[in-house]
Amino acid sequence: MTTQKLTFAAMIGMDLSYAKQQLVAGELVAIPTETVYGLAANALASDAVAKIFDAKDRPSFDPLIVHTNSWDRVQEWVQDIPELAHTLAATFMPGPLTLLLPKKPIIPDLVTAGLSRVGIRLPSHPMTQSLLATLDFPVAAPSANPFGYISPTTAQHVDDQLGNKVSYILDGGPCQVGVESTIVSFEEGRAIILRKGGTPIEAIEAAIGPVQVQAHSTSNPQAPGMLKSHYAPKIPFLLGDLPLLIEQQKGKRLGILCFSQQLKHSDIVFQKVLSPSRNLSEAAQRLFAAMREMDQMDLDIILAEYFPEEGLGRAINDRLSRAAAR
Repeated sequence: MTTQKLTFAAMIGMDLSYAKQQLVAGELVAIPTETVYGLAANALASDAVAKIFDAKDRPSFDPLIVHTNSWDRVQEWVQDIPELAHTLAATFMPGPLTLLLPKKPIIPDLVTAGLSRVGIRLPSHPMTQSLLATLDFPVAAPSANPFGYISPTTAQHVDDQLGNKVSYILDGGPCQVGVESTIVSFEEGRAIILRKGGTPIEAIEAAIGPVQVQAHSTSNPQAPGMLKSHYAPKIPFLLGDLPLLIEQQKGKRLGILCFSQQLKHSDIVFQKVLSPSRNLSEAAQRLFAAMREMDQMDLDIILAEYFPEEGLGRAINDRLSRAAAR
């Protein structure tokens, strides 16, 4: 299959053979997943993984998630898998779920920021599933964007920001989930949600019973995606009661990000309603693209509201809160 040459060193296309060739050579490849686009490198090669941190300008204390295509392969890289992890894997993998498990020495410390556990994920996107099945190594793959910025949900988003730092961008179309995976760890026989994401907490509890949910993000993360300030646009971003925020920001050029109901005010320059039908899955899928669109506009500030704290609304609120933390 042919590939199309873009600016600088970036190429974008659907050539799985070329993507594999670049990964085997130790280069970076942007890959589509059902959640967001990832920036992938050979997870077993420290020099390749180092390129991820360099391209994203990501601090080395923030660990990465390791991706593969089959749960049967996971035991090659982790040990002491608890029964709860097997149950969750059988129920939700492939899918938007990451399990934090004790790593074997074959996983470089750079991947886990020196921690003893590694996040393991099986993405469900068919193109990436096919690619991973051809590799004899897993890939480390954080979101394919500059560190701390809005995550990419299309190949074009990746090219706009990292096109000159990536050997190839595998184009799998728009991401269908739109927020990152849920991260689960295991402590003394209990499951703990470290990051809310694409697999709802309610679904996890239906499979394994009650779970503990870590309430706060941290500047010293024990798993990927736990930093307090993250997913942030460049334009100032506030989260709360929209009518009140609009009055407080009177006279400014406002961008409004809301769930289902459009607001009217003379200061509103642009407004994005994520789901008029109040569908949280639809809202999650559109979230990051809407934030990116607004971040390119001539606005003084972006205002957003909290979403229903249920299902994927929990993950949306988590991303909005961390975008506003900056």
